[in-house]
Amino acid sequence: MRVNRIAAAALAGTAFVVASCHRGAPAAGLAPETGERHFAHLRQLTFGGQNAEAYFSADGRWLTFQASTPGMQCDQQFVMRTDGSRVRRISPGGGKTTCGYFYDHDRRIFFASTHGASPECPPTPDYSQGYVWRLDDYDIYTTRPDGGDIQRLTDSPGYDAEGTLSPDGGTIVFTSQRDGDLDIYTMNTDGSNVRRLTSEPGYDGGPFFSHDGTKIIYRADHPSTPEGLTSFRTLLSQHLVRPTRMELWIMNADGTGRRPLTSLGGANFAPYFTPDDRKVIFASNHANPRSRNFDIYLINVDGSGLEQVTTSAEFDAFPVFSPDGRQLVFASNRHGSVAGETNLFIADWRP
Repeated sequence: MRVNRIAAAALAGTAFVVASCHRGAPAAGLAPETGERHFAHLRQLTFGGQNAEAYFSADGRWLTFQASTPGMQCDQQFVMRTDGSRVRRISPGGGKTTCGYFYDHDRRIFFASTHGASPECPPTPDYSQGYVWRLDDYDIYTTRPDGGDIQRLTDSPGYDAEGTLSPDGGTIVFTSQRDGDLDIYTMNTDGSNVRRLTSEPGYDGGPFFSHDGTKIIYRADHPSTPEGLTSFRTLLSQHLVRPTRMELWIMNADGTGRRPLTSLGGANFAPYFTPDDRKVIFASNHANPRSRNFDIYLINVDGSGLEQVTTSAEFDAFPVFSPDGRQLVFASNRHGSVAGETNLFIADWRP
């Protein structure tokens, strides 16, 4: 689920079209911003539109990501090489998609899509109630990396999305509205053996396993007052959620031992474990919670040692390490050709 989003126009093309705004050659040797000491050899991978939530294949050679570009109505799922080449769409082209992830030794990709509920793009949120996300009628689907053989993994009313994979490749962890709240669940990669992990009233989502498979990091908003809980449930009944206050939580892979990791204020999201599982990298606007200027941070798994990673005056978020830990891919508004454009970048990582 994306934080920074601009609406795009009508969908066009066939199932495996390459979006025209991705065809430029990847930029080489971009300079990191002052203070971005963890980055070397920064490169831009996409050029134009809204591109986010990129995740590596297990062999580290491919990325899957979501994008809406000029000529498209809403987000679709794409794959590309990690140098920005060989871009192709893998989702059917109808509805809206989010959160793609490689699995089955890179022979398949699962992602969330609304195309089963309607081929049309879902309506935009009602911002008269402030900044809110729509909880569209997503289900989780699986496809080959060429976009063929689409199969459905979930079939429950409401929101099923934000899926990622366990290190052993056998379990998908995801967010669902199926029991009336927004909670984290696991299931086998064939959609069986669904199990609920969280139960606190409020929003729990965006889960990722640690590399050793023992922990899950996620974002959460648990209203602390009766008024806050009433507001959350009123929005939820309208298929909406307000994402402006979220903290990071961590738990054991079986759902036990849930505890907060941050108490920073603002919106903290897109957490991902560092390769050694000793830290978590994430995006936050806690320095100015009214701002859309998110930066990327590191924090120890005990909640100490907060460190700012990006210093751009633009939006930076969705940081993910490559399987070998040597690269970081992230989404940013930096170097955009128009205001608000979000592209994908990759950098060599300096610990």
